[in-house]
Amino acid sequence: MSIDRSFPHPKYAQYVLRPTFAEAQEVHFDDMLDANRAHALMLHKTGIISEENTKALLEAIQTVEDEGVEARQYQEKVEDLFFSVEGRIIELIGKKYGGNLQLARSRNDLGQALMRMFLRTKYIEFAKKLLECRKSVSALTEKHINTLMPAYTHTQPAQPATFGHYMAGFLGPIERDFERMMQNFDRLNFSPLGAAAITGSGFPIDRMMTAEYLGFDGYVRSSQDSIGAGDHMVDVATMVINMGISFSRMTKDYIFFCTQESGAIRIDDSFIQISSIMPQKRNPVVIEHLRARISRMIGIAQSVILQCHNIPYGDTQDVEDEITFALYESFSLASQILDLYTAVFDTIHINVELLAEKANHGFITITELADSLVREFDIAFRSAHHVASGMVQLGLKEKKNLHELGVDTLNQILKEETGEDYKLSNEKFKEALSPLN
Repeated sequence: MSIDRSFPHPKYAQYVLRPTFAEAQEVHFDDMLDANRAHALMLHKTGIISEENTKALLEAIQTVEDEGVEARQYQEKVEDLFFSVEGRIIELIGKKYGGNLQLARSRNDLGQALMRMFLRTKYIEFAKKLLECRKSVSALTEKHINTLMPAYTHTQPAQPATFGHYMAGFLGPIERDFERMMQNFDRLNFSPLGAAAITGSGFPIDRMMTAEYLGFDGYVRSSQDSIGAGDHMVDVATMVINMGISFSRMTKDYIFFCTQESGAIRIDDSFIQISSIMPQKRNPVVIEHLRARISRMIGIAQSVILQCHNIPYGDTQDVEDEITFALYESFSLASQILDLYTAVFDTIHINVELLAEKANHGFITITELADSLVREFDIAFRSAHHVASGMVQLGLKEKKNLHELGVDTLNQILKEETGEDYKLSNEKFKEALSPLN
């Protein structure tokens, strides 16, 4: 029994060619047609092909566009979308003219150009979502600029703050995410076209002309770098990971804030799912979904870095078709996360009264009390710290708060610490203990 050894092997077609073709249909079709137009025009303006040839190519490319991506379906004997499009162009205008589209070009530099065009489009889409999320965080910050709450260090109540202060702290990472994205875009937006397979072309092409037609800021000067580079994809991965880590830390806090034990925030009913058997449950599942998607996004983005690691510095599928899936999924998840969090920020309910109450518990104004002693009596901070610590220890022992202990107890401890008969006024004492102050 003879075995069919013709290309492609059914398993190769199933696991590699078909899914890669479908991915290219979704993310590269329009950019491929634009790149074909730009290349044809450049070939004409540099005198490499005739005006008649150029006109025929442009008309054929337009026909392919009019037919739509749906007309370019996977066929076993057509390796990828590039050959499907080229085959259709040759079918329309003949090999004499259609066969010249690939003069001074390779699938290598074309594929690298399509990846950069895809990524810059995703950057622009992502930038809009990031700015929308930033606006929502900013609005939530301003709304709660005076909403008292405890600030936490080491997961313990530390000092009085406001919910606005907490959220304003998150504006910093978002701003830096945006800056990183813009820096990445600037590095990314250079054309690899003209590098051909990896050593350039013997034809008198104009690389800058093609770059300008396609909206690039310039071209990658080294043809080896044009084909072998992967750092622009690592840039995407590290940006996404950075963003994910910042959001994941806030998500950790929000999971705690949503608990009945905390009660600090209430996720809007539009994001709440109930239990199938427990009527009292309000499950803040949107935060759990966000936590899971952030983890998945970080994991996929790490796979981008790993695929760029320890491979030859040249043409290799690791940073071509294979990496498209991970890059696309990373951006897709990042966009979903930003959309979801923007909606959560826009609808979230803050328990203002409860947070204000919590800001009066746990001795969290004690640092200000120590600072007040330094300002009033010019004593060393370490001495003031010992006095304040003594108040806390006594309060814990007698199960009293600082107001209940009173200013006379403070002054007694102050005298024992310093040997001086200092008297902090009751007014200054209350002022120091006020979270609002």
